Amino acid sequence: MRAVVTVIGKDNVGILHKVSGICAEMGVNVIEVTQSVLQDMFAMIMLVDITDMNKDFSQLVDDMTNLGEKLGLSIHTMHEDIFNSMHNI
Repeated sequence: MRAVVTVIGKDNVGILHKVSGICAEMGVNVIEVTQSVLQDMFAMIMLVDITDMNKDFSQLVDDMTNLGEKLGLSIHTMHEDIFNSMHNI
């Protein structure tokens, strides 16, 4: 099972480190990352494997959302099935 994590906001040192740190704490494997910085705006999409996660998926969502609020970023975490359903034509 996989999930998609998106991060958007003002660029700052350590965003990738903090987001991937939450993943590591929960046994979530980062499969793929793409990120861009446009002037001072940071945008990142992560594809993560949640198969061996050691907590509930809802805890991952809450922790990412809370991190986003703390850092002034928009961080959304959704299961791959939901992401695919939303983006199918």
